[in-house]
Amino acid sequence: MYSTAFLDLPPLVRAGGTVRLPGSKSISNRVLLLAGLAEGTTAVHDLLDSDDTRVMLDALAALGCQLVRQGEVLQVTGIGGRLRTREAALFLGNAGTAMRPLTAALAVLAATQGGAFELSGVPRMHERPIGDLVDALRQLGCPVADLGRAGYPPLRVGDGASHALNTDAPIRVRGDVSSQFLTALLLALPLVTQERAVTIEVDGELISKPYIDITLRLLERFGIAVQREQYARFVIPQGSRYQSPGSIHVEGDASSASYFVAMGAIAGTDAPVRIEGVGLDSIQGDIRFVDAARAMGAQVDGGPGWLEVRRGAWPLKALTLDCNHIPDAAMTLAMMALYADGPTRLSGIASWRVKETDRIAAMAAELRKLGATVVDGADFIEVSPPRRWQAAALHTYDDHRMAMCGSLAAFHPLAGGAALPVRIVDPRCVGKTFPDYFEALFDLVTPAPGGVPVLTVDGPTASGKGTLAAELAHKLGYHLLDSGALYRATALAAQDAGISLEDEPALAALAARLEVHFTGHQVFLAGRDITDPLRLESTGGMASRVSVHPAVRKALHGLQLSFRRAPGLVADGRDMGTVVFPEADLKVFLTASADARAERRYKQLISKGNSANIDSLRADLQMRDERDKNRAVAPLKPAEDAMLLDNSSLSVESSVEQVMGWWQQRRPF
Repeated sequence: MYSTAFLDLPPLVRAGGTVRLPGSKSISNRVLLLAGLAEGTTAVHDLLDSDDTRVMLDALAALGCQLVRQGEVLQVTGIGGRLRTREAALFLGNAGTAMRPLTAALAVLAATQGGAFELSGVPRMHERPIGDLVDALRQLGCPVADLGRAGYPPLRVGDGASHALNTDAPIRVRGDVSSQFLTALLLALPLVTQERAVTIEVDGELISKPYIDITLRLLERFGIAVQREQYARFVIPQGSRYQSPGSIHVEGDASSASYFVAMGAIAGTDAPVRIEGVGLDSIQGDIRFVDAARAMGAQVDGGPGWLEVRRGAWPLKALTLDCNHIPDAAMTLAMMALYADGPTRLSGIASWRVKETDRIAAMAAELRKLGATVVDGADFIEVSPPRRWQAAALHTYDDHRMAMCGSLAAFHPLAGGAALPVRIVDPRCVGKTFPDYFEALFDLVTPAPGGVPVLTVDGPTASGKGTLAAELAHKLGYHLLDSGALYRATALAAQDAGISLEDEPALAALAARLEVHFTGHQVFLAGRDITDPLRLESTGGMASRVSVHPAVRKALHGLQLSFRRAPGLVADGRDMGTVVFPEADLKVFLTASADARAERRYKQLISKGNSANIDSLRADLQMRDERDKNRAVAPLKPAEDAMLLDNSSLSVESSVEQVMGWWQQRRPF
């Protein structure tokens, strides 16, 4: 998962390939709670690993459920409807699928068995209404106390005493704000059906009906057969009791599938985008997003557990649609509207206002940044595509769906031939449901020619260019090319193979098939960790001898170019800006005095327990400088347009700050 402050997406021209979806958030948290309340042990397969499921797991563990991982399977041993812990403070982040059902289940258990539980979350969760659910629980006779603003979390359910609940009259709940209130009651009330059936009646028109269908189907898997009269009245039979189904699989997330369906519709020109983990047989309502995508012109094939999407009509066809049945996936339609042939109007989305953020306001604001014309109201948004696209830094409002939707803007047509990137602010928010979303995106897409940005850091030995480049790559979320490591790895491989460092043809052949892999701060050669031997002074000396051979440099050139992948590259070495990436967006030439470099190298060696002589180190550095400056091929020198940075008296942090400042000046945001 990208944990950077922002992530710049290069302009993208095509999409194709296969993506395996993570488990559905809606199904995952329902299954976890059901397994936690049930008797017996449930083996949960393909569970979503995300922020929202982690807070649910933490809550279940605090309540006494036993959670055991066996490979990819989570074994959940439930409490069988009996409290094992009677007091707890539960932090539920911004997970509505945890806050609402846990509030209801714990309110019922605490009231009937004598307990008291506090439920809280992040500040945004404390702005998301829960009053309609609280009103229904109070009708039932559950003690619920507001710990902040009335009708919003944080809450305390139960007061430590046991109470008789009023289940002889129907429990009424509003259905026009969030279907999660009804889901919460449906999950909680089987716990109090010992004496009679329990009835729930819905006031008003129920929104997001497909999510209730998910709840009912999962309840049935755990032994609860709810009787439904349309979507207005639900009866839970007397004597209902949660029982583990033994094993259950979590479908891939249909809401997350919508982004890849959109990618195929927009950019699946040479090959389809294949989506695995969810198919046309899905129990999730958001699978009906496929119908909307087809209406906009997408070519979609599918079957059990898979979908394939290609571009059909282009531009996409504008549409007018009531999205009450697909409220989450409808956000993706708003982004697809950027590529349509006219205004697209989406209605029935009032629930957007009470999600992780006010999604109608947020979506309108960010679409306008891209150049779209947007009209929005209480329960609709109308989007007209840009007449002229604009580069934009899209804010995400700590909302995972805003981040994932925003990525679709990177497929925009080139503006007058210019490649315009899109910045996603706070990309880490996708951790709520799809932590590896951007990695999956980059595996599927083809950037525009020359669109992947490159930042080069060149400089002499021990100038600190490797450290600076690594920090810059970390801050930007870019790939890192340590070109010096390639020459060092070639030298080590030659040593292992018994090849002379003067045998240019043999060294070049070796370099051409070099198997080097970087993982974080580790370097692997043909699967062997060479991180430590790579940094030895002796290895550096050998690399300097290897790098003078033109044939070796030519052999490594293609390998170096292959590191230029989305979202971007930071490359360090001695000729990155002059020879390998002469068109780089920013070139930095890092210098430091020989005295400063020798002192740094001396401290580095001493800290690792190695003996060192500072005078010898200084002399060796000066000798290498002369050799690198005077070699016939790619001599060490700054590119003509390089920014010079003398870091003799600068800290790493100061150097990074300076280069980041230069980089930001070159971005179009």
